[in-house]
Amino acid sequence: MFWGMMAILFFIPATGQETKTFKIFGPALQQVKITGSALKGAVYYLKSGHGGPDPGEMGKYANHTLCEDEYAYDVILRLGRKLIENGATVYFIIRDPNDGIREREFLSADKDEVCYPEKTIPLNQVERLKQRTNAINSLYAANVGKFQRMVSIHVDSRSKGKNIDVFFYYDKVSKKGEKAARILKTTFEEKYRMHQPDRGYRGTVSSRNLYVVTHSKPVSVFIELGNIHHSLDQQRIISPNNRQALANWLAEGLIRDFRTNK
Repeated sequence: MFWGMMAILFFIPATGQETKTFKIFGPALQQVKITGSALKGAVYYLKSGHGGPDPGEMGKYANHTLCEDEYAYDVILRLGRKLIENGATVYFIIRDPNDGIREREFLSADKDEVCYPEKTIPLNQVERLKQRTNAINSLYAANVGKFQRMVSIHVDSRSKGKNIDVFFYYDKVSKKGEKAARILKTTFEEKYRMHQPDRGYRGTVSSRNLYVVTHSKPVSVFIELGNIHHSLDQQRIISPNNRQALANWLAEGLIRDFRTNK
């Protein structure tokens, strides 16, 4: 019943100045006011990395374990909510029945995530990638003729001494994917100049042969939020305010991308 009720509300394109209910965001934030139409007509497939039996990379912060899938999922939810507020239709490919947007630093891990619409996520990595790609492509076929984008969010894993900024990948044969990735990077550069002018921004844009990016039919961008093992990058993801800022900046970049393609 939970998922059925949610689907009735969730897949209605968000337009006008209405308030709609999206249970996926959790009780405190499930009421979403549609405040604008900047993304009216745009369709987004938002996919957080890993999930189900696969927590992704795991970092240590004090006595806490940071699981990649939980933090990527929280940012994906926040991004999706911002896109909906601006009139977009949003599909969450990886979904959790009880983890909405969480306003705390340390996100408890679980294995109850499912793949759209409500499929058990397999243990085998190749099967997981095929499952989520098939879900995206099935939805893409149902929305042919519309502006469509797939956004995948992960948290990278490198040595503890490697501090990295948010960076972006695209499929090497996709000019639109490269364009979208560069718009997102430019947006982050502007935000860093505004909020941390003395720090600088060292994020990058590059092509990479990633299964879900190369096999998904919508124009796709793959985003790494930082190094889950580095203390400064950990601050980027454990702070709820920082996770919201990441989502806000990504949403702003996606609005720019949409406007340049109208």
